[in-house]
Amino acid sequence: MRRFAFLLSVVVLLQGCNPNSSENLTKHPNVLFISLDDMNDWAQPLAGSSQSLTPNLVKFGEEAVNFTRNYCASPGCNPSRAALLTGVHTYRSGMYSNYQDWRKVPKLAESLTIGQNFRQNGYYTAGAGKIFHYEQVDTLGWDDYYPSIKKPMPDDNFPEKRPASMPRFKYMYNMFDWSGLPINDEETGDFETVNYITGQLKRKHDKPFFLAAGIYRPHLPWYVPQKYFDMFPLDSIQLPAIMDGDTTDLGPVAKELITRGGNYHKHVVAANQWKQAVQGYLASIAFADEMVGRLLKALSESEYAENTIVVIWSDHGWQLGEKMHWRKFALWENVTRTVMMMKVPAGVSALPNGSVVGRETANITSLLDIYPTLVDLCNLPPRNDFDGVSLAPILSNPDTLIARPVITTYDYGSYSIRSGPWHYIKYVDDSEELYNLDTDPEEWYNLADGDSLMDIRTQLAQAIPVDPIDLPEVSLIELQEHHIPPIRSKEYFYSKERADWMKRFDN
Repeated sequence: MRRFAFLLSVVVLLQGCNPNSSENLTKHPNVLFISLDDMNDWAQPLAGSSQSLTPNLVKFGEEAVNFTRNYCASPGCNPSRAALLTGVHTYRSGMYSNYQDWRKVPKLAESLTIGQNFRQNGYYTAGAGKIFHYEQVDTLGWDDYYPSIKKPMPDDNFPEKRPASMPRFKYMYNMFDWSGLPINDEETGDFETVNYITGQLKRKHDKPFFLAAGIYRPHLPWYVPQKYFDMFPLDSIQLPAIMDGDTTDLGPVAKELITRGGNYHKHVVAANQWKQAVQGYLASIAFADEMVGRLLKALSESEYAENTIVVIWSDHGWQLGEKMHWRKFALWENVTRTVMMMKVPAGVSALPNGSVVGRETANITSLLDIYPTLVDLCNLPPRNDFDGVSLAPILSNPDTLIARPVITTYDYGSYSIRSGPWHYIKYVDDSEELYNLDTDPEEWYNLADGDSLMDIRTQLAQAIPVDPIDLPEVSLIELQEHHIPPIRSKEYFYSKERADWMKRFDN
């Protein structure tokens, strides 16, 4: 009997030492939430380019789950971020454009943002840099914000003379430029953002935290310290793969995406700046990766390393001449596919063994899945109004299948549907594109014409929302001359008002 009592006491003692025993599991883990701006699949974990240098993202990918087939809700900073941070898809809110104030969109004004949710449930919430779209910060979601709620992004450095590289053309976005700067990392706005968050990681917290770091690069302008340009000698730069005649099988709306705004591709090529632009983007990716590395190093050296979930994401992708298109604002794969990686430490009650190490998943996922996943992992009150799903099952087993099409919208009425190898695009004028990404990763061969794949098209088209919400006019901001007016409804797309505005871009 004594021997049994002794053995029982040993078992109890050992259970008490087990970090994954129910008594010791962390119910409300910390969250480090890292946003990257305009980073496409050139980031090495996504293998979209052999030229990029992202050692910190690669290292993190070796520790985390890498969602390599992840997509944004919309290929614009504002609608993508608003959807992610509220959990509400664009077609259900009417939040379609950079030229809206999401806080004036009725459906979103009443929503509970991710910051508000964590704060209301006992978390200390702090952010810095670009999380929401510039000054459109959720004022109720933060205990502290750097530099401030009204000025959420630190000042940045610019060349003495601008433009530094790209000659201006009519209707050009005035930040469409690139140059190395004779400065150190410490003199950049992103360094200030990272420095603030690393400071938060060094201090004592008496409750769980949600820390959001909004790294601005590789968003334009591509002005970063010269050393990052030096990493990519101009004579080694490879241009994106293109095919002559690639755009001949596109419909009217897709062709308009290419030429509007002054026709960026034509002017970049004419100015002999294509290689320089690619160099600037690669340099900005490398700089952003260094900022990510600083954050991850600070976390690893802190007392919170073993109880903090890390999420790294980019709001959408970017094109640099593919299909003769530049920037975001389109529905092709290079633009809609984004970085998303997650790491959950062992000892979290919702996932006791933590996320698996260094795995990719074949699931097609969405940035909209981040919010419900964090609610699940951090034991916040469950909700049934999310348009994404919790990825917790995939974090523990990346082979778990979540079968569903993933939807991306651009403006009102244009949709990208990703399912299996298929990428289906249907525009507001009913023109279509269909690509098999297994056999055509560059999307050179539009398979939408003809009857051979009619069943596939019909099946994918069933995912298109039946009754999308029109863009609420009350949310529109004043357009500048170079802006593309957002498509507010089907009627507006065919209106004389829009036609008159778009005539300015005829060339």
